[in-house]
Amino acid sequence: MSDKNPYETLGIDENSPFDEIQATRNRLVQEHAGDRKQLEAIEAAYEAILMDRLRLRQEGKIKVPDRIRFPERLVEPPPEFAPTPPKQTPDWLQRLIDTPSRADILWPAAIFVGTGLLSLSAPPLALALGVGVSLYFLNRKEHKFGRAFLLTLIGLIVGVVLGLQIGQFLLPQLQQISLNLNSFAALVTFFVLWLISSFLR
Repeated sequence: MSDKNPYETLGIDENSPFDEIQATRNRLVQEHAGDRKQLEAIEAAYEAILMDRLRLRQEGKIKVPDRIRFPERLVEPPPEFAPTPPKQTPDWLQRLIDTPSRADILWPAAIFVGTGLLSLSAPPLALALGVGVSLYFLNRKEHKFGRAFLLTLIGLIVGVVLGLQIGQFLLPQLQQISLNLNSFAALVTFFVLWLISSFLR
């Protein structure tokens, strides 16, 4: 086998791709596993082909496939753990919720505290003022009076019903602090109206 060129030793063509050269070399090594002389000839031929291919590559006569030149591109990166995104709130709810500034929270709060104090002596008058304050602050945000009126009406109903229900439950404690049921319901209503006028639009 010494007088053969390395390609003939391996039994391949000079234009054989690298994968074929490597596969042929591995197959021949397995076939001649007990013959040291043959194995040395196979390894020498393989190394000579590798050196020849390297020289041709350096001279620009061989185009190396991208899968060999850039093997890292073949390796797929491990999938990154991506937590499931939180469920988006519906568009109508996003349009309804407001993110107020500090002044937009404190200014209505101060007014509702004042109307709350007024409700201790005159709950109906205080409720009327609270409704007007809520309408003003809601309408000021988007200039949609119909929406402001609807939200205020909902807040008024929810506040009164909630206040009366909680007040019935807390009636003995309210009597101890000399607070009547109507005044307590008005205070709860002001709290609900403040939440609506501050955090909705």
